[in-house]
Amino acid sequence: MLFIYIHGFNSSPESFKARCFSKFITDNYPQDQFVAPTLSDFPEKAIKDLSLFIEQSLKSSKVVLLGSSLGGFYATYLAQKYKLKALLVNPAVIPHELLHEYLGMNKNYHTGEEYEFTTEHIDQLKTIYIDHINSPDNLMVMLQKDDEVLDYRLAEKKYSESYLLIESGGNHSFQNFEQHCENIYNFLSS
Repeated sequence: MLFIYIHGFNSSPESFKARCFSKFITDNYPQDQFVAPTLSDFPEKAIKDLSLFIEQSLKSSKVVLLGSSLGGFYATYLAQKYKLKALLVNPAVIPHELLHEYLGMNKNYHTGEEYEFTTEHIDQLKTIYIDHINSPDNLMVMLQKDDEVLDYRLAEKKYSESYLLIESGGNHSFQNFEQHCENIYNFLSS
């Protein structure tokens, strides 16, 4: 089985959740593979690259997705497109409305790379917005109520028919993520 981790806005494959789940797979399920690709800042290119990678991988392996924040938004689109199981961690529900405050220069939290976030990025996000989830049982959604970036209630409503894990406290990075790795693996591999 191939686990593809999709990082969030201004993040990278070096995020804690990516490193944590990669180690979990290596230590416990070495027969499986884990990848966390570096994604373009442009949503259209990120989705195109991920789609190509998924299509190639599906020829030889079962593929599942893990997406955090904006990566959860991407994973929602890709899970529906390819009928895949996915884990969404504090997913962005309507990023094309929420990210306007980031228009202008931005810096990647991990790499320090700077780029300009424009209305073109916003328009590209609109094109992959999924209004209705066709297979909600394919999605596991983990939310923490004290997410300082996103209102968890938006995701709670959108993914109400999916498997929801909602915890009090926490933050946008999802505190104590490592304690959920086995449950995540069991859901995605079932």
